[in-house]
Amino acid sequence: MDAPAKLEFQLPELFINRELSLLEFNQRVLDQAKDDSIPLLERLKFLCISSSNLDEFFEIRVAGLMQIAEAGSAQRGPDGLSPQEALAMISSRAHELVDEQYRVFNDVLVPALHKERIRFLRRSEWTPEQEGWLRRYFNTELLPVLSPIGLDPAHPFPRILNKSLNFIVSLSGKDAFGRNIQFAIVQAPRALPRVIQLPKDLPGGGPHDFVFLSSVIHAYVDDAFPGMQATGCYQFRVTRNSDLFVDEEEATDLAEALEDELSQRQWGDTVRLEVADNCPEALWTYLMQETQLTPADVYQVNGPVNLMRLMTTPDAVDRPELKYTPFTPRVPKALSADVFTAIRERDHLLHHPYDSFTPVLELLRQAARDPKVLAIKQTLYRTGAKSPVVEALMEAARAGKEVTVVVELRARFDEADNLSLAEKLEEAGAHIVYGVVGYKTHAKMCLIVRREESAGGKTPGLRYYAHLGTGNYHPRTARLYTDYGLFTSDQELCRDVHAVFLQLTSLGRIGKLHCLLQSPFTLFKEMQARIDREIEHAKKGKPARIIAKMNSLVEAEMIKKLYEASQAGVKIDLIVRAMCSVRPGVPGLSENITVRSVIGRFLEHHRVFYFHNDGVGEVLLSSADWMERNLYRRVEVAFPIRDKKLRTKVLDELNAYVADTAQSWVLQPNGQYVRATPAREAEPGKPVQLQFLEDS
Repeated sequence: MDAPAKLEFQLPELFINRELSLLEFNQRVLDQAKDDSIPLLERLKFLCISSSNLDEFFEIRVAGLMQIAEAGSAQRGPDGLSPQEALAMISSRAHELVDEQYRVFNDVLVPALHKERIRFLRRSEWTPEQEGWLRRYFNTELLPVLSPIGLDPAHPFPRILNKSLNFIVSLSGKDAFGRNIQFAIVQAPRALPRVIQLPKDLPGGGPHDFVFLSSVIHAYVDDAFPGMQATGCYQFRVTRNSDLFVDEEEATDLAEALEDELSQRQWGDTVRLEVADNCPEALWTYLMQETQLTPADVYQVNGPVNLMRLMTTPDAVDRPELKYTPFTPRVPKALSADVFTAIRERDHLLHHPYDSFTPVLELLRQAARDPKVLAIKQTLYRTGAKSPVVEALMEAARAGKEVTVVVELRARFDEADNLSLAEKLEEAGAHIVYGVVGYKTHAKMCLIVRREESAGGKTPGLRYYAHLGTGNYHPRTARLYTDYGLFTSDQELCRDVHAVFLQLTSLGRIGKLHCLLQSPFTLFKEMQARIDREIEHAKKGKPARIIAKMNSLVEAEMIKKLYEASQAGVKIDLIVRAMCSVRPGVPGLSENITVRSVIGRFLEHHRVFYFHNDGVGEVLLSSADWMERNLYRRVEVAFPIRDKKLRTKVLDELNAYVADTAQSWVLQPNGQYVRATPAREAEPGKPVQLQFLEDS
């Protein structure tokens, strides 16, 4: 292909469909469950994660496309697919993925676990003693809370709660009123565990025997229909649209409007029906009709309809050798005492989870108790229901500090927690702002204002301290997600942070930021400008390189700019965990672009951008992916790493990702991923995450 006409950038085949790309990410997660080099119980967790990911995929992605399709829209995306065409391709690929999930569970994991005396027992495998224990469990724990619903004109098909476990039961015999009732629905109690651990001392049992709640209901469902006989009992589950809609232009109180919408989340439009694969066609067709779905939306499964419920199993099994080796995150010595002194002396960069999140908490706790601290400003997107971050902010507010917290209420699936936390903070005396209408506040920032003496020890003045991150202020996910966090008292950078907080609270216009890039204002155009700079260097015959690491890359204009850079000779390494619409390796268009995805023990979450810049080297960390929502519809920031040693550290770590051949997958031009392979005759190196663990 000859070099570029702009028109060629518009060709749909140059963009991979974002939803299909996300399904490929879920395939890579599922593939971890098949990897013998990973501890067995961790492989079971990867299966559960793939199930949970797929649930959210249907609740949000598929649900959104279905709404667009039902509205009659035929508008095509950058990939050239209409909503209807995309849904058909998604259904085909998702069915393949679900079939493989259950094959991995039944044919790979169950036998491997059985060898380790961890057993999921079928009814045919119960010993008489186990059967007696389970019957008592049914009668004492289950039957009293069951409400079986025989279907007749007075008992129509019930509303089915999103992702709840249900059974359709076929019946014979007459009911208490002498009538023939053909079908009934049994809804499993939500409060009971879906996986039941049997007592270890039952004769004939093993040390770790488990039974699915669905098996217990199948075994004794007759007892729920006295005088009748259950001739069939089949589990099913319905997935609903779980995206919240709040008309922000009409809402006078965003928190109140969101609370009203949350109460309806479990009852959104149906998007998927999962049903046992032995369910007769007449019954699953009946369920499909009652849930207003089509055959393409029906998924027949050979096993429990919610594999995610198996996530409790590893915690119930005390077998350390079947799990990842525990590790203790490093606490940098300089940040283990007086945090303000350490930050004043130089910038510090934490790389989670290898570095502990404790210094972030310690900064807030010291700020809460320090009489010199006048004010704390903080953004919160996801932080957990019981958050030590929130506790520290409440302590500061009660101590008389000016505490301002920008709480993003619309953080998907954390809305209820955030509403509760905002209420607690407000009761403690903090000022609460719910972001900006129409723009989610996704930036990760903390600013502390402290009164200090000047260098000469005479003139007191105000000094800023800031923490900026790529991830949420959430101590638990800081042990599971990879993220960077920068501590700085660089006053120019801190003044930019102060300006953004001023904008979020006052909604007024702020002047030009000196260091920060901010969406929806400057982030997109400044990133494009940096790519253009590399293009110019390449055209002059100078070395030109970009390394960009993020969660998702789907924004069409950014992809076009990367294609332009590739054509100019810029070497581009993209490390993209999940969705990626770039089609790399196309001759004459993207042969200088490689895309890899790293899947491992920790969820790759940081956003990092390196530009060679004629040898000067520029590193930016950010809260933003290159997606339309991050660049245009969210408040995000990207911040520079100005300390030379820290820049070198980040670049070295980026290059370690690029060089990884142990836990990387490389995107092909056709949209599929293949395992990275080491150089000829070389052995695979250590997984990149393990390298960082050993270095920490």
